[in-house]
Amino acid sequence: MKDRLRGNAVVGQSGGPTAAINATLTGVIKGALENEYIDTLYGMRNGIEGLMAERFVDLSALFAEESEQKALIHTPAAALGSCRRKLPSPDSEKQEDIAVFERIFEVFERYSIRYFFYIGGNDSMDTVAKLSKYAARKGIADSVRIMGVPKTIDNDLAITDHAPGFGSAAKYVATTMTEIIRDCAVYTVKAVTIVEIMGRDAGWLTASSGVGAFLGADAPDLIYLPERSFDMNEFFASLRVAFEKHPNIVVAVSEGIRFADGRYVGEGTQSGAVDVFGHRYLAGTAKVLEQAVKNEFGCKVRSIELNLPQRCAAHLSSATDLEESVAIGRAAVRAACDEGASGEMVYFKRLSSKPYGCEIEHCSVLDVANYISALPDDYINAEGNYITEACADYILPLIKGEASPTYENGLPKYVRL
Repeated sequence: MKDRLRGNAVVGQSGGPTAAINATLTGVIKGALENEYIDTLYGMRNGIEGLMAERFVDLSALFAEESEQKALIHTPAAALGSCRRKLPSPDSEKQEDIAVFERIFEVFERYSIRYFFYIGGNDSMDTVAKLSKYAARKGIADSVRIMGVPKTIDNDLAITDHAPGFGSAAKYVATTMTEIIRDCAVYTVKAVTIVEIMGRDAGWLTASSGVGAFLGADAPDLIYLPERSFDMNEFFASLRVAFEKHPNIVVAVSEGIRFADGRYVGEGTQSGAVDVFGHRYLAGTAKVLEQAVKNEFGCKVRSIELNLPQRCAAHLSSATDLEESVAIGRAAVRAACDEGASGEMVYFKRLSSKPYGCEIEHCSVLDVANYISALPDDYINAEGNYITEACADYILPLIKGEASPTYENGLPKYVRL
């Protein structure tokens, strides 16, 4: 057990927002208010960029009351703002790279920050790992505890059974898919509707579109995931089989599906530009398939890109997801303050699916950063165009329960910082 540190803490949010990221923030706030070793919890606006610019807000004062915390739990997107800043290597000898880390730790000292909590996905865990490595390299690891707190609708973080934010996004996708299918089913005209769902490297969110098939509810006819190579001719053959059953076909596709040679199906619709972490900008996969189906079948075809509502539809949040998101934020504070954890990430360990249960543990962030958790083989059918019951059993507990925000004059009331 490391000696306990007394001082202030700072928390930030990074990467793509979710409907539950503020629930995790609320958990960190609750944990900080409960812990005698944290005097003030600061929020850094726009992640690590805000910390370097000293754009802070006093969260201890703003959310001292339970009512304010409750409103924050149900607020979508990142209340503190976000960023996609890639830190340089902590081993770099370049002066401009060294200056970045010196600036961050200078701010830590200026504000007596002894605890740093970063809520985010894979790239955010990369930030946590680099800060931890730098602190160890400089012999100052005992002066600040650095913790990663997971979130991502993509659900592709290693180690953790699932990521906060995924359950709510999965609930939105599964629900919206049933509504789209109901709408498509009213006509007898031969038609194909292709729904594009987020997921660059892993198909977890797209897989959630099919859980209704195992509940006797509406679900897409075909599902295509990045974990399997996409073949256009096999796609056409599957559509012909589906047309033998009914005239209105609905297909769910991940934005990141690739051909056997590694090319993204939607790559031709983009500029080829990449973000600071080297990820290609993707969009247009469904549009490419729409044109291909139109050329092959000559029938009515339309494409739908679910886009941002997948991660910001707080009105369709999963109660399980929000409850767990608050819990993991609190657990991060306890791990850092009471157990001396640093350079680590808190995560969910599933105990069982029927009945559902999980516990929260923490591990080295080095085992998480820059790894991708893909769907297991037994979650995808032999044809590579649908999920299995095992996959549905994994997802269904995570979308359970309804958690609606408070409404005022017919619209949800959200927190603005």
